[in-house]
Amino acid sequence: MTRLVFFCGHAGAGKTSLAKRLIGPLIRQSGEAFCLLDKDTVYGAYSASVMQVLTGDPNDRDSPVYLQHLRDPEYAGLMEVARENLALGVNALVVGPFSREIRSGALFDRAWLGIGDDIGVHVVWVDLDEDDARARIVARANPNDAYKLAHWDDYRLRRFVPAAASYPGLIRFDNTAPCPDDDAALLQALLARTR
Repeated sequence: MTRLVFFCGHAGAGKTSLAKRLIGPLIRQSGEAFCLLDKDTVYGAYSASVMQVLTGDPNDRDSPVYLQHLRDPEYAGLMEVARENLALGVNALVVGPFSREIRSGALFDRAWLGIGDDIGVHVVWVDLDEDDARARIVARANPNDAYKLAHWDDYRLRRFVPAAASYPGLIRFDNTAPCPDDDAALLQALLARTR
């Protein structure tokens, strides 16, 4: 059974760092092939070019223009790349916020994902409180975060935090100060076979 693993959460939560930390152990312990598909890596240069044309700001990744015209096509393309890898027998770690897709239940819907019952799905929500996330965003000084920081009061209203009881298939990971045991527990959860 091939695995589709999502690392979801808000900006600054540490989704990409966590996925990169776990991909080596996942490969070693499972003996299987994995690929890492980070939305910002896959679509970064493309989105910069489009946003330069649309708004004059190549680093815009959070304005109403981006959210209306570019966000959903990015996610659709990311899922298409994941499905191509899965069809080749390569497990896929997919990194992106995906907050809308969790809220709507789409990430738990095989029809929306476009996958069959032969794919094991895990959805990890990377938790980090707002103040810590904002501090990490400021510290990393990524130009793509400029709009978000300049409009933080608007952005923070969209910071959806899924309640575990409402999303029983969701794996929560507290990324405030993870220790090796936390990573090991998550690793074992991801190696478990699921439907």
